[in-house]
Amino acid sequence: MTARIVLLVTSPRLPAGLLTAAAWDVVRSAPVLTGAESELATAVRSTGAEVSVVTEGTQALLDAAAAHGSAVWLAGPAGDEALARELGLRLARQPGLAELELMYGSWDPPGARLLDAVEVMDRLASPGGDPWKRAQTHRSLAGFLLEECYEAYDAISADDTDALREELGDVLLQVLLHARLAEDLPEGRRWTVDDVAGGLVDKMVRRNPHVFSGAQAGSIEEIEANWERIKRAEKTRESVLDGIALSQPALALAAKILDRAGRIGLAVPPPLAESQVDPEARLGAGLLATVAAARQAGIDPEAALRRATLAYAEAVRDAERAAGDRTG
Repeated sequence: MTARIVLLVTSPRLPAGLLTAAAWDVVRSAPVLTGAESELATAVRSTGAEVSVVTEGTQALLDAAAAHGSAVWLAGPAGDEALARELGLRLARQPGLAELELMYGSWDPPGARLLDAVEVMDRLASPGGDPWKRAQTHRSLAGFLLEECYEAYDAISADDTDALREELGDVLLQVLLHARLAEDLPEGRRWTVDDVAGGLVDKMVRRNPHVFSGAQAGSIEEIEANWERIKRAEKTRESVLDGIALSQPALALAAKILDRAGRIGLAVPPPLAESQVDPEARLGAGLLATVAAARQAGIDPEAALRRATLAYAEAVRDAERAAGDRTG
């Protein structure tokens, strides 16, 4: 009967003893070898199994399999690809030595790499890490957060999903860095990335009762209206305008304020441009009237101006190229 060698690969992001039933069966039934001590090796030993740390993994596995009929290699956090490659080549040359089997004892759950991102950011922003990140504050990073969000918006506008993936990573970097810096705030003000995630989870569950609480799901419009009712109950606000981000671009801010006022049926006409006493106020009133007209027509004024501006930018580039051709 051909000997059996099992390469047991596990997720380093899960608790060490969280293995499948098949994985526990195999580590209890055969000699277990590994290249270094680990929490997983300790967990396996705690069940009575024997785990040996070896330096020459390939030969040790072959010897153990020959002596006992089977052997298990407990792979390290990175998967021990070099050993797997070496062992595979050896068995390809001498197939009678043993059969090689790859077994997954546990898998990364969705979102597992977020744990890696948190760990890397913690190292970067801790003593001995990156001096630049350690020197930042929430205020000094504010502009970077806006910039990264705008770059993600550009990727969406360009329908470039590969670029969007990368830009969202940069947005996530800002979230992680803000959360890590908050850990160093004075007692009573500090919070962590788990507080950020926990608050988000609670909010998503509360505001989606049609998913999590068995509430009746209606139309998209009804779901949106229910979201707004829940949000109003959560936050005591004196005005429908409370909570609007006042630092957003003025055109988007105007559209948001008009939309909020319209939701509760307030008919507050914007100021008339001709009634304003100075040129800046007249221009501002005229622009606000244009935004109001766009809302009435169902047009996003921010997107419309962006589209026109980008078209104008392309016309400028065309003019530059034409001028260069004439002078060349």
